[in-house]
Amino acid sequence: MSLRLGDIAPNFKAQTTAGEIDFYEYLGDGWGVLFSHPADYTPVCTTELGKTAALQSEFAKRNVKVLALSVDPLDKHLGWVNDINETQQVSVGFPIVADEDKSIANAYGMIHPNASETFTVRSLFVIGPDKKVKLMITYPASTGRNFVEVLRVIDSLQLTAGFSVATPADWKEGEDVIVVPAVSTEDAIKKFPKGVKVVKPYLRYTPQPNK
Repeated sequence: MSLRLGDIAPNFKAQTTAGEIDFYEYLGDGWGVLFSHPADYTPVCTTELGKTAALQSEFAKRNVKVLALSVDPLDKHLGWVNDINETQQVSVGFPIVADEDKSIANAYGMIHPNASETFTVRSLFVIGPDKKVKLMITYPASTGRNFVEVLRVIDSLQLTAGFSVATPADWKEGEDVIVVPAVSTEDAIKKFPKGVKVVKPYLRYTPQPNK
């Protein structure tokens, strides 16, 4: 059965471009992003890994560790990293998992038989410190992912995990947020001293509380 939001992310041990890792140990008490690629030496994947490498400092600022995965063997990964670094002008500093037997891909539901019986689709999972799946995004092989959007969602997930708020459409770090319905307006005024703007009884805004 495929994973769903709130499920425990399966742990695994694997060979990677950074040596053998235990997934849970790699994440420690922080957040994680695990994302799959259909194959090595493919053009869209090359740009995706390059973009992720360019954003490594942004992920680190958020206490997020990144891990990529392909079902190709480790020696191909190592050669491909050289190409990524050269063509994208980056230095890939995160591990790429060699999942030759597809055991990890199958555990995470990364192979969609109607799209391809042998290769993973562009799956991405955000995993919280509790090792639960917080976000799942699936793209077709032909469409590259937006990793700035992934960072935006992580900002929202980390904020809403600590406060009784939700983030509106297109929200970005520093903008007003929404008070969740479970909090009454009376309680919201006490909880959020920066102010509460009531548009409708169910639609109430407050400045981002951790700013």
